Order: sequence, then C-alpha cells, then structure tokens
Amino acid sequence: MKKFKFNLTEEELKKRTSKTYLVTKKFLTPESPEYLTLKDGDKKALIHLVKAANIIEKINMQLDCHDNLAFQEFLKVEVKKGNKIAKLTKILFDAQKGMNAVDTMSTKINLAKGIKELPGKGVYPKDLSKEEFHKILKEMVEQNKIDEVKKILNQRSFVERSGNHLVGIDYVDKFREEFAKIAEELELAAETSTNEDFNEYLILQAKALRTADPTFDAFADKKWASLQDTPLEFTITRENYEDEMTGTIMENPELQKLLEQHGITPIPKDFLGGRVGIVNKQGTEALMSIKKYLPELAKNMPFNNEYEQNISTEKDTKQTMVDVDMVQAAGDVGAYRGGITLAENLPNDDKPSLQIGGGRRNVYHRQIRFISDRKKLQKRLDTILDKEQHQYYLDEADHWFTIGHENAHSLGPKKACEKLGKYRNIIEENKADMASLAFVDLLTELGMYTDEQRKQILVTVITDNFLKSKPNLSQAHRVRTVMQNKYLADRGAYEIIDGKIHVNIDKVVPAAQEMLSEIIRIQIDEDFNKADKYVKDNFIWTDNMEIIAKKLQKVSKSLNGRLETKLADKLAKK
Repeated sequence: MKKFKFNLTEEELKKRTSKTYLVTKKFLTPESPEYLTLKDGDKKALIHLVKAANIIEKINMQLDCHDNLAFQEFLKVEVKKGNKIAKLTKILFDAQKGMNAVDTMSTKINLAKGIKELPGKGVYPKDLSKEEFHKILKEMVEQNKIDEVKKILNQRSFVERSGNHLVGIDYVDKFREEFAKIAEELELAAETSTNEDFNEYLILQAKALRTADPTFDAFADKKWASLQDTPLEFTITRENYEDEMTGTIMENPELQKLLEQHGITPIPKDFLGGRVGIVNKQGTEALMSIKKYLPELAKNMPFNNEYEQNISTEKDTKQTMVDVDMVQAAGDVGAYRGGITLAENLPNDDKPSLQIGGGRRNVYHRQIRFISDRKKLQKRLDTILDKEQHQYYLDEADHWFTIGHENAHSLGPKKACEKLGKYRNIIEENKADMASLAFVDLLTELGMYTDEQRKQILVTVITDNFLKSKPNLSQAHRVRTVMQNKYLADRGAYEIIDGKIHVNIDKVVPAAQEMLSEIIRIQIDEDFNKADKYVKDNFIWTDNMEIIAKKLQKVSKSLNGRLETKLADKLAKK
C-alpha cells in the first residue's frame, strides 16, 4: 500500500471540518415522502441506480488525480488505526471527492504533501509538461499518425505514454470492468422501473457503456434528452471544465494550425458524474412555464442570422426540463469544491447526439439550492445590500435566474468553440449569465414575470454575484462573475454607496445586453486572442469588490461543503 504524508495540521483540519466552515446539503432520507410514495418497482430501481452512480465516482476519482484511489485506501487504513488526522482528512476527501480542491477563498487545498493538482488532472501522464505535450503532438502529426492524435485529443480518452509518443485509450476500454458493472446495474434497474421511456434510456446507456463507440453514447444522450414525464432521474454527467491541458494547444499557433490542416479539433476531456433523483412534478411544472418563450428568446439573440442554435425559432423546442429531489450526486457532479452544481444543461455542444437531431435537457437540483440558514442570509443582506432594496431580495429569484442561465446554454452558436482554448468555458458561462439577465425585460413584457419579480431577479442576482475573494483563471464560474461585476459597474448597473450595494435596476438589462453581444461575437469569430484580451480586460478585481468581499468574509466563515446522502447510503448497502 502506498503511504502518504498529511498536508494539513490537526488544528487546520478541525477548523475546516467544523459546522462553521463546512456547510452540509441534505439529500433525501429513507423517511422522505418523495421516496416513500414511489411505486415498489421504482424503489427497487433506485438501489441499482445508486450503485451505478457510486461506481462512476470511483472512475472519476482516477480521472481527477492519479493518486486519489491510493490515498482513499491509505485513509481507510489510518482511520482504522485511530489516526485523528486521517479521520478529519477523510471528511474533506469525501466532501471534495478527491485529494485536491479549491475553497470559497480560492485557496488550493492539497490533502497530501507533494500531491498537487495537475493541468491534465489524472487523464494525462503525471510527468507530462505542456511543452512536451505540444512537441509530441507535432511529431506525431508530422509522422502522419493522424488517427492516433485524434484519439488523444477527443473528450473520452485516457492518455498514456507509449514509447516516445502518447496513446489515447477510450474510457470504455480503460475502465472496461467498471463500465460493465455500471451497465449491469442499469439493466437491473430497467427490469423494475415503472416507466418505459426511462427503461429504454437505461438500456441504451448500458449498451454505450459496453462499446467504445461514441455513436452509442449519442443514441443514449438523444433518448435521455427527450425524457420529461418520468418518476426517476439518472444521468451520467459528462462535462469538461476540469481539463486545463488540452486547451493549452490554442496558445501554440503553429501546433493549432498544423492540427487544423489535418481536421483535428482538440476537445477537453470529460469528467464523469452520476446523478440519481426523484422527479418533483410540481417543481417541474413551474420550470416548464418558460418553454413556450424559448423560440422568442432565440429570435432575440445577438447576430442570430450568423449561426445555428439548439433552440429553433420556428420548429418544436428540443428542450426538456425537470426539477429533481436529490438522492445521490457522485463523482464530478457531486464534488463540493468551494461550491457545487445547482443545475445542468446537457449534453454539451461537443457531444455527437446534437449532430443526429438530439435535444438538450435541464436538470435542477432542489436540495442544493435550498437555503438552510435564514438568519445568516438576513445578516448578509444587512451587511452588504442597501436597506431600501431588501424588499426586492428573494432567494427564489436566484432560481429563476438559474433557469434562464441553463436555457441560455441552448441559445447562441451551436458549436463548442474549442478554438477559444482555456477561455472557452469562461466565455460560455458568461454568455449564459448575461442572456439570463438580458431577457428579463422581454420575459416581463411577454408575461413570464411580473414587474415585482423583474426587480427581485435583478437585485438578487447582482447581490449574489459578489465573491469572498478573487478567484484564479482556472475557476471559470468565478472568473466570469468578476468580469460581470467589473462590466456592470462600469455601465452604472450598480454602485457601492457607504459600503453597500445599490442596484440601479433600469441599467442592468441594457448593460447585460451589451455584454451578451460582445460575448456572442467572440464565440462566432472563435478567435483565441480576442477571447484572451476580453477576459483580461474585464477580469479585474476592483476596490469595491474587495470592500464587499471583506464584509462577506465576516458574515460567512464557510470554506467548503459536503453532501449528506442518508437514503443513498442505505440503498447502496442492499
């Protein structure tokens, strides 16, 4: 067994694992009415879906860091010995779902000495530098190893050394045993689940897990994206925010041009998550109220005559939406690293299902968005928001904004914008936020929101957009927040008066529309240098941001969080 040295002191670990610093999001329990009212067949299916998700977590740990599984085993042994530091470290490891993470203060957390987060995480060789990576790719292309390079640079390959070169191994081949077990659990779930559409998806997904062919993934994704009226939710989430190595190719114009000449598009690696839940019908009905407006939003996207988008302005909208009571969030989707996913719009633009006529699907995580401490929320508002505008702050308005954000991922250019490299995700997330804000007035005119709700959304979003510390460039979700705060402040959408935020409500939407147009232009042009300049021009941590950050740090000490999954834990033992 490999041995490690703990990186954090017992004092630091006690602080970080205390209730003050480690928040808890509680998922469904065995006593939850959502579970108890399920049909017996669906209850039995949940057992297998939870087991499948837990296997996905084991796979993703290997994608995330080369040493995760060895460190996990080391922790188990040390905890059994009564090692206090190991016990506390395990709490953080389980919450982060890995050895390395970043907290709400943008501080990098490494649980073991000498094991730091790598740009290529666990999907590229541990000792591979950016310079050697580029050199090897250039040599391989020049030696006409085009198919091999394509395998290295797609989203579903684990990269290893092969002599002086590299080789890309499809995830299905690399993790054949684990994927086969997941497939078996899905097939068992399909035997008892009460919904035929859902069962058809499970069988298609099981087939895709046994065959190293993205075509089968496309069929499964297409079916999954069409699901609307099902009792249960199961998703293998595949997103590529974590891979910082592949995107570096766009920083090498010579290599980028060489790859382009041979029809090779570098796509960042997928990281895998397993989501299990019970569809909440009431919440889902509320979500669906926006669907009829999506074609109108598509018509109002900037430069819409220059690209195709996932939402058609004329045809039926291929967009399903469900609100889900959470049972399990494993792997990438459940990793609590300073924050956690509220919702997802999948499949992403790089997935083949969108090329065979598939749509997209939004899944919202109810338990993650719930506010657990109203007193702390009020204290935060008293500290940072103009008292006259407290009347417009509503935490539910943040959910409305998130709905707009997720649907906005289906608007704009229908391409993955890989040429934007490391800025691709920052630009895309920025687009989704600004589209959500930019259309608030239009949706109010169309009857989606009342004027009161309009004010609530704009004040709530601006208030919640402030961070406790300046992020680093690898944190796409937080970088775009700083960019927006700088941009909106420059256009008078808000001011800091006597140390508190005052939102100039009527200036927010015009500023968001302006920023949205600039972002879409960058996505259309696919110019890395333009993206680089745009991010650097707007990613500026201002004095006003620092004023609010200091106040937020005093109100909230939380650095990280964890999930409490009592129902999933019980089902996994059956």
